Amino acid sequence: MSEFTCISPERALELHSEGARIVDIRDPHSYATLHVAGAQRIDNQNIHDFIAAADLDAPLLVFCYHGHSSQSAAAFLAGQGFSQVYSVDGGFENWRTLYPEQTESGAGV
Repeated sequence: MSEFTCISPERALELHSEGARIVDIRDPHSYATLHVAGAQRIDNQNIHDFIAAADLDAPLLVFCYHGHSSQSAAAFLAGQGFSQVYSVDGGFENWRTLYPEQTESGAGV
């Protein structure tokens, strides 16, 4: 019920290019400063609305700072019914080093 997969940034980039949904669980300031292009920030205040509106069968990439906290979040989301949940190894810090062109700033969604 709470299964998720840890994947490499390279695999995450492939899924991102195929339209996977991206969530960022970092703090609001870090997210606003820079995040994966197209990512939505989720936290305890908006997670239930996010789940209610989401396509539970669509691939979901979960980002945190370094890839550790995203594992707990991914397990939680898998437990809520998401069928394809991925925690990205190395988190956002690794992503921005590898794919700076795949990042953006601003408060976003």
